[in-house]
Amino acid sequence: MAAVGRVMRAIRVLEFGKPDVLKLFTDVPLPSPGDNQVLIRVHACGVNPVDTYIRAGVYARKPNLPYTPGSDVAGVVDDVGKNVTSFKKGDRVFTSTTITGGYAEYTLASVDTVFPLPVKLNFKQGAAISVPYFTAYRALLTKARGRSGEVVLVHGASGGVGIAACQIARAYGLTVFGTAGSAEGLNIVLQNGAHKVFNHREKDYIEKIQEAAGGEGINIVLEMLSNVNLSNDLKLLSTGGRVIIIGCRGSIEINPRDTMAKESSIIGVALFSSTKEDWKEAGAALFVGMEAGWLNPLIGPEYPLEKAPQAHEDIIENSGATGKMVFVL
Repeated sequence: MAAVGRVMRAIRVLEFGKPDVLKLFTDVPLPSPGDNQVLIRVHACGVNPVDTYIRAGVYARKPNLPYTPGSDVAGVVDDVGKNVTSFKKGDRVFTSTTITGGYAEYTLASVDTVFPLPVKLNFKQGAAISVPYFTAYRALLTKARGRSGEVVLVHGASGGVGIAACQIARAYGLTVFGTAGSAEGLNIVLQNGAHKVFNHREKDYIEKIQEAAGGEGINIVLEMLSNVNLSNDLKLLSTGGRVIIIGCRGSIEINPRDTMAKESSIIGVALFSSTKEDWKEAGAALFVGMEAGWLNPLIGPEYPLEKAPQAHEDIIENSGATGKMVFVL
């Protein structure tokens, strides 16, 4: 339902396709919150690789057309629907998903997907929490069952999920190894919780990781590009080690024998498979991190809404990612 007479700027996708299908409209009706819904004035919205897969029509779940992309917003509550008691107008919040899409000046969200944003974090950081941090938490703790004292290797540690994983792993007492593809990226990974870093552009970087792990191997690998690294990951693992698949852009041939002697596991992660209980648990754990100060999102490139096509090109094409890409409104 739309608020009478009020309109907003929003990106709309009328057909699946390349980045240029992201069109900015200036006369989109402003939605009104229904029962258990919150209307948020968006100050920033995160850009995620999954947004590009959905836009291209190649993702497992396709929204009905037309639609507005974007799930991770941060902003201020503008209005609340019936039965909403946990938030009021003026509250600073961030979301784990939205109903009407985050690439817009206003968005609707179900109250159970809205979380308080402490004043320690700005809105751009708030928009960098949901997909990166909830994914990293799900991968490291829910799926890998990471424990203090274990060694975790974060592949692609300078991106949004990678930085989140390093911060969480360090806070939970794991030894953290991270890879990146540039001197700047390696430095950022070190600053965000990694004990040791490795340049994945160096030919012998796998050997260096093996050496750093000693004879025990790596307990957990968080893998952002499994179509490139999975075969090597299996060789790096300790007995009982597990590779957690967070990202993939194609197929790869592996030798299943590499899993047998070590009884290792390959486990996929999909954030949208989280239950309400999963969201609640992760949200509570991450809020502690915000209050304690170790959850500190690093912001990367910033774009206005009208540059949405460029942002979608950049997030896939640009290698050596550093920090979280956001729209600023």
